[in-house]
Amino acid sequence: MDNRADQGGWSRRRFVGAMAGTAAVVTVPAPAAPPPDPAPVPHRRKAEPGPRPLYLGTYTSVEGGGKGVTVAKYDPVTGAVTDAEPLAEIADPSYVTVHPDGHTLYAVDEREDGAVTAVRPADGRVLGSRSTGGSGPCHLSVHPSGRWLLSANYGSGSVAVHPVDASGALGERTALVTHSSPAPGPGQQGPHAHQFITSPDGGHVLSVDLGTDTVYTYRLDTEHGTLTEVSQAHTRPGAGPRHLTFHPNGRYAYLANEVDDTVAVCAYDPATGRLTIGEPQSSGATGDATNYPAQFVVTPGGDFAFLANRGHDSVARYAVEEDGARLRLLDTVPVDGDFPRQLALAPDGRLLFTANQRSGTVSVFHVDTGTGALSRAGEPFASPVAVCAVPL
Repeated sequence: MDNRADQGGWSRRRFVGAMAGTAAVVTVPAPAAPPPDPAPVPHRRKAEPGPRPLYLGTYTSVEGGGKGVTVAKYDPVTGAVTDAEPLAEIADPSYVTVHPDGHTLYAVDEREDGAVTAVRPADGRVLGSRSTGGSGPCHLSVHPSGRWLLSANYGSGSVAVHPVDASGALGERTALVTHSSPAPGPGQQGPHAHQFITSPDGGHVLSVDLGTDTVYTYRLDTEHGTLTEVSQAHTRPGAGPRHLTFHPNGRYAYLANEVDDTVAVCAYDPATGRLTIGEPQSSGATGDATNYPAQFVVTPGGDFAFLANRGHDSVARYAVEEDGARLRLLDTVPVDGDFPRQLALAPDGRLLFTANQRSGTVSVFHVDTGTGALSRAGEPFASPVAVCAVPL
């Protein structure tokens, strides 16, 4: 969420958005039984010549907001963003993602009566919407099989699963689970599911809940689309976990805690789905401004991690050490925008995009894959209430 401590429910999310040096590092132990076949570290993909699509999400129901999902173009070499055009008129598409085959885009409809919508990017045709069974959906992802869409309902604190057919369209919901235990954390009035993703091994799906200070692990039945909870990992009370991002080796992950302005390294056991959350450490934010960490991304080779800091309005740079078990804070880089809510790397890892909600801009940085250094790729690109940017 974008407000602290549940002040009035999910609908406030949209309105709250209208330093160099070295910090302490934290290492967490490896899982008790490392996987017999760790996931391979992917090779960096070479940037393809010519413009590439950049999909943009916004809020449509706020002053100055957008009119739905927009598609722009970006140059994978220079980072220049141009030619933004409307793609689909969807209500409050605050988070978007693309099917692994690239033929279908999915967006949340972050309304009280939450829904997810499928769109064909080739011609902007809306393939239909389905209810998420909850309020204020704020995140979605596609299972690596391409057969299931996972969504998180912030307002009602629940997660949902929808089947994806051969055309990319969505079927009727197959699962809906509300986070009823443990009790909400300090200052929270209920659960607030903020993310729902698949582990790199593909065997489990994990949901991060800000309201209950918990990361839930489920096993997804890939034949029927049902969920079975297998474990819970708890932060310290009041941390307010928001987003979890895995290291490419699949044995570690990095957690952004929104409410207490910290991050944590987590160990993950693919065999059991159990996550072990390490000690909190610095987000890199300094000064008087209240800061709300939003999201990590990790470079394709697993050497560096970047964190979006809202309030401090920066990207924190971390060196990833000890095969993913340790984050070492390097510095922070201003985003030249206000309230960077979301981060995304281009597929080859050489460009970093920040969606800056309050300034209505998208900033682009070149990433030095050897050092992790960031350098701005021109002036920020104007995009109304930019809350999500997805480069392909």
